Amino acid sequence: MGPRTILYTGKGGVGKTSVAACTARRTARDGLRTLVISTDPAHSLSDSLEAELGAEPVEVGERLWGQEVKAQDEMERHWSGVQDWLGELFVERGVDRISAEELSVPPGMDELFSLLRLQAHHASGNWDVIVVDCAPTGETLRLLSFPDIARWWIEKVFPKERQILAAAGPIARSLLDIPLPTEAVFADIQRLSQSLIAMNQILRDRERSTIRLVMNPDKMVIGEAMRTFTYLNLYGYLTDAVIVNRVFPEEVGSYFARWRTLQEEHLELVTSAFAPVPVLRAPYFEQEVAGAEMLDRLGCELFEKHDPEAVLHAAITQELTVSETGARLRLSLPFARKGDVTLKKVGLELVVRVDGQKRTIILPPALAAFRPSEATFEAGALEVTFDGEQRSSSSRRG
Repeated sequence: MGPRTILYTGKGGVGKTSVAACTARRTARDGLRTLVISTDPAHSLSDSLEAELGAEPVEVGERLWGQEVKAQDEMERHWSGVQDWLGELFVERGVDRISAEELSVPPGMDELFSLLRLQAHHASGNWDVIVVDCAPTGETLRLLSFPDIARWWIEKVFPKERQILAAAGPIARSLLDIPLPTEAVFADIQRLSQSLIAMNQILRDRERSTIRLVMNPDKMVIGEAMRTFTYLNLYGYLTDAVIVNRVFPEEVGSYFARWRTLQEEHLELVTSAFAPVPVLRAPYFEQEVAGAEMLDRLGCELFEKHDPEAVLHAAITQELTVSETGARLRLSLPFARKGDVTLKKVGLELVVRVDGQKRTIILPPALAAFRPSEATFEAGALEVTFDGEQRSSSSRRG
C-alpha cells in the first residue's frame, strides 16, 4: 500500500501553498512521515515554510520534509532526446536556435515532468503522507488526459516503431527533407509514457490519493473551481474536500461589512456546487500566513473537525457519458428526497433543483449545444439526459 497522497490545486494567489504546507505540518505532528512537494513552476513553498528547499527532499521539522522540484532537471531526465530532435527539426526549417529550444517543450510539460517525481516517491516507501502543491488549475487539468495518449502510443506506435522508421526513412529524406526521430527519441517517449501510466494509477487510487480544490470566496475564482471539479470528476479523479480560504470573520469592521455579506452569498454557491463534498473554511488572518506559528493557526482552523490525512469524501459525485446524439449526466444527491426536479441550462451552467436543494454544475464545452431533455431521481442519484440533435439543427440554421 502506497503513501496517502493529497494534491492541492486552485487558481494562482488563493493561498494554495499555505494550505498544502499547513496540512503537511499537521500530518507530521500526528506522527506520520510527511513530504510536502511543490510542482508549481512559481515555487513559494520555501517562503511559506521559511526554510531553504532544494530539488531533493530537505528535512524541515520532525517527521517533515519539503521539496521544490526543478522542472529543468526533470526535462533533461525525461525529454532530452526528443528535445534535441525537435530542436534540429525547427532549426532546419529556419527557426532561430533559442526559439527552437522553446518550441521543443510543449506548454505544461515542465509541470508534467515535475509531477512525475511523485511516482519515484511512491516507489521509495519513505513516506506515510505526500502533500503536493500543484500548479494553477489550467495547467494541472491539461495533464490529466496525457495517460490516455500515452496508452495509445504504447499500444499503436511502439510495437511498429522500427517498421515506421524503415518505411518512412527514404520518403522523408527524399521528399520532406526532415530528420527522422531516432530510436533514442522513441525510447524517451516510451519511458515517459510508461511513467505517465504508472502515475495515473497512483492518482486514481481513490483509497489513497485525492485532490483538494483551494479557492477564495470570490465569484470568478469559484467559477473556475467549479469547472475544475467537473473535469476532475469526468477524468475519474476523486475530490475529497473543498477549501475556502480568506473568509472575512464575523467581527470584521464596518468598512468590510459589505464584502463579508457578498462572501456569504458566494459561500452558499460553494455549498450548492460541491455538495456533498465537505467545505473547509479558513479566515482572512490579520497577517501573512508564513512560518510555523501562522501555518499551525491555519491548520487548526481548517482541520478543527477533520483529520487532514483522512479521505474526507469517498465517492465521485458526477459521471458523464457522451455519444454522437446525446449525453447522460449522473449526479450524487444523497441528502435529497424524491421530489420535483427542475432543470435550467444557461450556456455551460446547469442549475438543478431537487426537493428544495439547488446544485449548479459547470458543463464541459462539448455539451454547449446540448439541451436537457429528461431528468430522473432514484436512490440518491439524479440522472439528466441531454439531447444532442439541437447541435445539428442549429448548425444547419447557421
